[in-house]
Amino acid sequence: MKKIILATFASTLLLGLSVPPLETDAASKTFKNCTELNKVYKGGIAKNKKVKNKGGKTKYKPTVSAKLYAANKSKDRDKDGIACER
Repeated sequence: MKKIILATFASTLLLGLSVPPLETDAASKTFKNCTELNKVYKGGIAKNKKVKNKGGKTKYKPTVSAKLYAANKSKDRDKDGIACER
């Protein structure tokens, strides 16, 4: 009985540690430059789903987050609504 309780506790703890952080924690994250931003968000950050890339072809789809985009708006050089697109 103790082994079952211990196994249940250990798996619950392990599952709790593997859950990614909530969007609200990352929403206030401001990056120094596009290199740092692209390490976390490979396709950049879009302010909404409807924005279109003015720069042409890209390798990755951008992550859509209005809060993250607002925090990193200065990195949107071509002003198309996507910061640091690649």
